Amino acid sequence: MKHLSLTVEGMSCEACSKRIEKVLSKDPKIHNVYVNSLQGYANFDLEDDADPLDAVKKIQNVGFNVPIREIKLDIDGMSCQACVRRIEKVLEKLPIESVNVQLLQNQAFIKTYAGVVTKEEVIQAIEGIGFKAKESIEENNKEGNHSLEQMQKLKRDFLISLIFTLPLFSHMFFHMANIPTPLDNGWLQMALASVVQFYIGRRYYIGAYKSLKGGGANMDVLIAMGTSAAYIYSVYHVIQGIPEYYFESSAMIITLILLGKYFEERAKNRTTDAINKLVELQAKKARVKVDGEYIEKPIEEVALNDIVLVRPGEKVPLDGVVLEGHTTVDESMITGESLPREKKQGDFLIGATVNKNGAVEMKVTRIGQDTMLSQIVKLVEDAQGQKAPVQRLADKISGVFVPTVIVIAFITWVITYFVTKEFNTALVNAISVLVIACPCSLGLATPTAIMVGTGRGAEDGILIKSGESLEIANKIDAMILDKTGTLTKGEPELTDILIYQDISEQDALYYGASVESHSEHPLGSAIVKGAKERGIQLKDPENFKAYTGKGVSASIDNKKIFIGNQALMDEMNIDYNEGKNDLFRLQKEGKTPMILAYDGGLKAIISVADPIKEMSQDVVNTLYDMDIDVYMLTGDSKGTAQAIGEKLGIKNIFAEVLPEDKSNKVIELREKGKTVAMVGDGINDAPALAEANIGFAVGTGADIALEASDITIISGDLNAIVSAIRLSHRVMKTIKQNLFWAFFYNIVGIPIAAFGFLNPMIAGAAMAFSSVTVVSNSLRLKRKKY
Repeated sequence: MKHLSLTVEGMSCEACSKRIEKVLSKDPKIHNVYVNSLQGYANFDLEDDADPLDAVKKIQNVGFNVPIREIKLDIDGMSCQACVRRIEKVLEKLPIESVNVQLLQNQAFIKTYAGVVTKEEVIQAIEGIGFKAKESIEENNKEGNHSLEQMQKLKRDFLISLIFTLPLFSHMFFHMANIPTPLDNGWLQMALASVVQFYIGRRYYIGAYKSLKGGGANMDVLIAMGTSAAYIYSVYHVIQGIPEYYFESSAMIITLILLGKYFEERAKNRTTDAINKLVELQAKKARVKVDGEYIEKPIEEVALNDIVLVRPGEKVPLDGVVLEGHTTVDESMITGESLPREKKQGDFLIGATVNKNGAVEMKVTRIGQDTMLSQIVKLVEDAQGQKAPVQRLADKISGVFVPTVIVIAFITWVITYFVTKEFNTALVNAISVLVIACPCSLGLATPTAIMVGTGRGAEDGILIKSGESLEIANKIDAMILDKTGTLTKGEPELTDILIYQDISEQDALYYGASVESHSEHPLGSAIVKGAKERGIQLKDPENFKAYTGKGVSASIDNKKIFIGNQALMDEMNIDYNEGKNDLFRLQKEGKTPMILAYDGGLKAIISVADPIKEMSQDVVNTLYDMDIDVYMLTGDSKGTAQAIGEKLGIKNIFAEVLPEDKSNKVIELREKGKTVAMVGDGINDAPALAEANIGFAVGTGADIALEASDITIISGDLNAIVSAIRLSHRVMKTIKQNLFWAFFYNIVGIPIAAFGFLNPMIAGAAMAFSSVTVVSNSLRLKRKKY
């Protein structure tokens, strides 16, 4: 019997707890049910052969939720992708939702329903197959220190191994030249080789033992078997007085593999440079206003709504809003934009950016894990901790790789012995097969490229949520661009006021702006702003009503005022024939005309225009050059949309689309077999972003929603969309190169070794440096422009 305590969300009263108790108690394998609606948990005992997930489903089926939580563990002892598969397999036997083990980061990410599986049970399962696990500590400097310690240990062991191996290696050449040396004595060679084999090489024996104990086989098994065969056979010859030894082979294999591991670890550390750089951006102290005086405090002691002074040349300590002062701020380290941004009262400041020339007083609005920098770091870490679909094949192969190689090595020994009748030749060929095979390069091919790629993107203000997002972005062949705020500046301006009856421009603006003063639409805001700039006093509207996608109405001075598009006028049976030619002309000019009507007739046409962003034209042209079909999505009339589309060279226009219908346009393209990207602001376009194969959120500062999209462009610069797609192309190209060389290396190397064309020492060196090659190839992403 197992006792469970599940967290349950959505209970509001005792009746809720009774419903859950009732449904759980019906299961004969569930006993002693007690549900507490006040504290939000369900306690019960479960028989050993029952599945806890069945209980979760029962709770969900009656309308409540058991939240999913993530367990993040640091794992010690993994040496190759075979280790990853073993851990994933043992954890998949537990009642969890998903598991993702990352060799590169030595971490496991487990998602499970709260209360179904404990952290201790997960750790116990991992340690049961020979690895060490502990809860991950979210401190990058500790991770850096651990990696540094690992590198120093590898370097130390390599140097010791080299000292004892070089005499053996050099003696091989003296022996070939028939030059006598003290190392002709087999016992002396054995003494030197034993230090390398059992002191330096003990890590491989320990790793192999743990692997086999856990029911699997990893790279350590291959190294231990290959070097032990050479060593034991040489010891046998020493005892028998046969002057033919392979001590230099066993020692040299271990030494070269250590050297390769050292270079691999050093290269792997460089893949995390981006996160480390982001973390280092955080300011350490802040000048907080206390009783009228500024006191310097550690950043951890700054609270929400604290008033902070930021002097010229200092870092903005945390996210906040300017209360007083005027300055320019360098945000390049967060957004990737090279030009400083002007900041004045009411503007949003991003923590870790640099104040350039003016002192400002700011109010802190985000602290700790809520700051933009912390969210960016978490997003990048999460992306680097997820697997891309392209890695699945490598994972499957890694699971059976080592047993397959052992079988091939045995077959090689048997066939070679029966063909040549030479035990020595058969043994050398089998050893070469064992030590040349490398599952590590397969395991590193994808995650190293994703880690470097997502890190490189973050440095340029491009936040990629996962490896899968990168893979999909590489396949985009259709892109929908939301017009307002994406292709245009999102800040419409009043342009024209056309009068049709006995009414002045001032009266037209008075009525139109007064009604629009209660509207949240940016077009209405432009009219209100234009009226205020002209000094017109507005009046609070009565009986305000919004007509989605059409316009608004309200009562002003006992007049029922309507302001909106033709659809609204048609719905209200208002005749606007007199202004049709003007409407058509304004739309052709790319403006958005709105009809002002009251007393049953047309009074004026007020038009606004949203200026096109300077870079929009170039971005559209570049997307077409990349063979991506571009679609513009807008709620504007067909005439206005067509005019803007012609200016930008966009051939495919979705006009007069209501907000709730945006996602339908995405579905429409997907049903045609397109891989669709949707570009919006990340907030208002959330349904369409979610429906697309991949969603790009473009925004700046406080208005950006990092969780709303697959790829987030912090700066709001459309050029970054092109950069993100090009980055995805480069990352996927690098992954394919890595996988090709990893497969090619093993497919070609193993047969060459089996046929006796490869000395075991060369085989060991090749194995060691195959992983280094893969990691180094991924690191090229840091240097090359995309």
